[in-house]
Amino acid sequence: MSTVITSIDPRSPAELAGVRVGETLRAINGHPVVDVLDYRFYGYDPETVLTLEQDGTERTVAIRKEEGRDLGLNFETYLMDEMHTCANHCVFCFVDQMPPRMRPSLYIKDDDERMSFLLGNYTTLTNLSEREAQRIIDLHISPINVSVHATDDALHCKMLGNKQASRSLEYMRAFGKAGIVMNGQIVVCPGWNDGEALRQTLRDLMEMNFAACCLVPVGITKYRKGLAKLDPVTKESAGAIIDIAEEFGAKCLREKGTRMFFCADELFLKAERPLPGEDYYEGYRHLENGVGLLRSLEEEFMSALKYAEIEKDPTPFTIATGVAAAPFLTTLVERAKEKFPCLNGEVVAIRNDFFGHTIDVAGLVTGQDIAAQLQGRVAGRRVLIPIHMLRHGETVFLDDYTVERLSRELDTTVQVSGADGGELLDLMIEME
Repeated sequence: MSTVITSIDPRSPAELAGVRVGETLRAINGHPVVDVLDYRFYGYDPETVLTLEQDGTERTVAIRKEEGRDLGLNFETYLMDEMHTCANHCVFCFVDQMPPRMRPSLYIKDDDERMSFLLGNYTTLTNLSEREAQRIIDLHISPINVSVHATDDALHCKMLGNKQASRSLEYMRAFGKAGIVMNGQIVVCPGWNDGEALRQTLRDLMEMNFAACCLVPVGITKYRKGLAKLDPVTKESAGAIIDIAEEFGAKCLREKGTRMFFCADELFLKAERPLPGEDYYEGYRHLENGVGLLRSLEEEFMSALKYAEIEKDPTPFTIATGVAAAPFLTTLVERAKEKFPCLNGEVVAIRNDFFGHTIDVAGLVTGQDIAAQLQGRVAGRRVLIPIHMLRHGETVFLDDYTVERLSRELDTTVQVSGADGGELLDLMIEME
């Protein structure tokens, strides 16, 4: 890839200053531009001088703009560089557990620290060069989301399937000392990084000055032939993981004023324990890790229910969801029926035949499983599905089923509910 300018936003600072398509951006304020991080960081200032080159001729263009406003330059790729793909062979990698013949994008393993800063992706830091690590420190770029999993050197390398993975632990320590804000994620695999290994990891993350860390259970599909042996998280092991997180969370609350360690909703569901109250989630800062999604949904749902009114009987509906969340959603439907006895709705737990029954979250339910399991049982009923089942910004399931196809096969209306509990209630009481 390159820093050749492919287009310029109309009326942008760059266009107004006379920058031309086809020129190569070499530097901003004397700093070489290699990729999007250089472009974003050095282009932030209100006074910028661009060094441009075309056909062997170099020139400079001075630009004055509002601080933080984008220059308006576009390049061949968003990163202005090749994406850093994963060099690890993690024992729990979900991509390695995918069935064959799915869309190519589902097999891509990114491990790019730039996508962590810009898009919130998680990175193991094993791809990071010394130059890139020092740039993070020098420019104080943060936050960065780090896949940790274990801090014992040998266990860390074993879990990531990379003998060189220990350098990522060195980077974490260096970033912590430099004040870089780090958010961690631990995929907990029973028999690997739970128990005392988990305690050591949480102690070390406190010493490394991590801002927060989310604990999520390993996902195991039926496509693990030739892969390391993993056991699913059970009711007992989920409870033990929560207890350890609570132990260290209480310590962090006393010492740092933040819980720091947060368990994904899935762990509470597996442990058959009540979801924590709102204060546990500290403003729902980790929803992307499945931490607090259900509690937030319930709070929004119940708040909307207080003020909801209906004029006539809503159209009957069926909510299709994963096995794990089905009891929780059933409770919400029952709460709505207490206020509106005319409500005709049910929740159906969709077994994950596609990936295997050890996968029970809604986000991994496929269109074909919904079609097969609801066939012939939703006549005259709308089908409601959560937005987490679909590709971001689209109406496509993991198996490339579309919402439109599902609607045709079930011969009924399929409606997508967003993550907001109020929106879910609105769909439940809707009248066609």
